[in-house]
Amino acid sequence: MMIKILVTGGAGFIGSAVIRHIIKNTEHHVLNIDKLTYAGNLESLISISDNPRYQFSETDICDHAAVEQLFSDFQPDIVMHLAAESHVDRSIDGPAAFITTNIVGTYTLLEVARKYWQNLDEGKKSKFKFHHISTDEVYGDLEGTTDLFTENTAYLPSSPYSASKASSDHLVRAWHRTYGFPVVVTNCSNNYGPYHFPEKLIPLVILNALDGKPLPVYGNGQQIRDWLFVEDHARALYRVATEGIVGETYNIGGHNEKQNIEVIKTICQILDELEPQLNGQSYEKLMTFVKDRPGHDLRYAIDASKIERELGWKPQESFETGIRKTVQWYLDNLEWCRRVQDGSYQRERLGEAV
Repeated sequence: MMIKILVTGGAGFIGSAVIRHIIKNTEHHVLNIDKLTYAGNLESLISISDNPRYQFSETDICDHAAVEQLFSDFQPDIVMHLAAESHVDRSIDGPAAFITTNIVGTYTLLEVARKYWQNLDEGKKSKFKFHHISTDEVYGDLEGTTDLFTENTAYLPSSPYSASKASSDHLVRAWHRTYGFPVVVTNCSNNYGPYHFPEKLIPLVILNALDGKPLPVYGNGQQIRDWLFVEDHARALYRVATEGIVGETYNIGGHNEKQNIEVIKTICQILDELEPQLNGQSYEKLMTFVKDRPGHDLRYAIDASKIERELGWKPQESFETGIRKTVQWYLDNLEWCRRVQDGSYQRERLGEAV
């Protein structure tokens, strides 16, 4: 059955993966709403951009009138809300954009969507769903424990970014409880894969290594993250949007806990094999220990058993297979990397809060 899915932030890393998945694997129609900030890039969607089931609108989700018009014109059956400022270091340097987009933008979208939903006929109204995509960073830190984040873990955000995402999660759940608005929420672990903006750890390490630049290791590099291949995440998000139970939260993780320094060394080893340095040295010699990020959480880890048990999703990629695919993709798409860096970000250190 064909449905209409409105995706916010669809030109971003995860959003573009979701849209590519939907257009390539279903008969659904997609409207992509994105204001094209530095991290949003339509080149990530070239493979499906000419598909008649895909359309794009350069719109800020904080623009109530514009978003309301798009809802009226497109008549979505499902909303997948991914639009967000998402980089912790940037949130430390400048929290204001995170408050505006992640909190005020989510509020604006909720109100437009609620008004739209209330005016649907009973058949469409009963099937409508608002899927809010969030992060495991809202849960805070698992330092000193072997526990995993579950859907019932209390929120304890550490950065302006995670606090803004926690706020948006609370708004979404409040709209469900207060107004009966049909929502589902997902919280995911660290994503990686093709089309990732080069400020994040994995693409930053790949590109710095290829340029012979230092590979920054924050603190002692022993921070632990659960790594999720972005195409696995896209499959999970589509499953939740179409089959998830209204009012429920689903944690999505890759079952791949790795220390940051282990991730960096793995990338170096793959590059040593695929693109060895002319001087014959390992890329690991480029690793440079730098001052840690303020308030840096030591460990995140997701318990993704609920989504596997209730919706039948589990990741297809291990970290070993996913990271090799990722490194190879960057080697094959260096021109894309150069084009998406518009001059405002040149892989310099952000988030030192000085």
